[in-house]
Amino acid sequence: MKGPAIFLAQFMGDEPPFNDLDTITKWAAGHGYKGVQLPSDDPRLFDLEKAAESKDYCDEIAGICEGNGVEITELSTHLQGQLVAVHPAYTEMFDAFAPEQVHGNMEARTDWAIEQCKMAAKASRNFGLTSHATFSGALLWHTMYPWPQRPAGLVEEGFAELARRWKPILDVFEDNGVAACYELHPGEDLHDGITFERFLDAVDDHPAANILYDPSHFVLQQLDYLQFIDFYHDRIKAFHVKDAEFNPTGKSGVYGGYQGWVERPGRFRSLGDGQIDFSAIFSKMTQYGFDGWAVLEWECALKHPEQGAAEGAPFIAAHMITRTEKAFDDFAGADSDAARNRRILGLD
Repeated sequence: MKGPAIFLAQFMGDEPPFNDLDTITKWAAGHGYKGVQLPSDDPRLFDLEKAAESKDYCDEIAGICEGNGVEITELSTHLQGQLVAVHPAYTEMFDAFAPEQVHGNMEARTDWAIEQCKMAAKASRNFGLTSHATFSGALLWHTMYPWPQRPAGLVEEGFAELARRWKPILDVFEDNGVAACYELHPGEDLHDGITFERFLDAVDDHPAANILYDPSHFVLQQLDYLQFIDFYHDRIKAFHVKDAEFNPTGKSGVYGGYQGWVERPGRFRSLGDGQIDFSAIFSKMTQYGFDGWAVLEWECALKHPEQGAAEGAPFIAAHMITRTEKAFDDFAGADSDAARNRRILGLD
């Protein structure tokens, strides 16, 4: 495993050092981060279209990062991936994620989002990256709770349409040797293991369809985030290190009562302030040979982002495991001897 790294999306801003690639990567390195995950929709960091077309341009962007002491870990199309599939009920709220020229035009916005994701696959290859972070979008989320009862075939058709939109994108990712890693997230049709399996079935187990593992979203759903790794470790190709807590009351639980982030029972926290057992997570990731980046995603409901960022790098570094190359009791072992083994078993 590599790290610590930091996702820059939540830290970008209009004031230095958060308003350009050079200064924000110096800031990240100054806090002890060795990698940065870059949102691909922010032109202050890089130009996605140019990155998809030019390896020389990507080398230039990567050179700025490396000169400041950090590597690029992955690109992200969270916002563009969201727009690959949007139910009309959410269209006005999600228009802000797209250029003004496609606002109010769902078909044009979807086409724009699909092209953005394809460009991100090509840009990832030009950067020499093998994983990419994204969202699936959602056509079915408004039916998540089955009341009124979902009509027969509705879920199947929803995933079939999601697959029709994503299959050509996944083909581009596969052609460029990059894993598309869906962050399984409430609000997306891919939000847990079962929905990921439904999607895999719909895209015929496409090899480019993979997972960005973020345990915080599983705490808020009350899903077993450790056993999840046992089930899906072969598809986990990216990792957000984000803490969370769930404190239900007699008034509110998983659904949150439309409350703000501070008041709701399930909320995101800075690393070490929540309930997630990161020692167990890092142990399982090491056990299964995860060799990607451990990337801080900061979204705490209480703590200032600068404090969260400063505390995040040493927290991740303290949890990373250098895997042993030998068993602790090798000193007591013996060379293989078939005859001796039979004697020990009482066979000769």
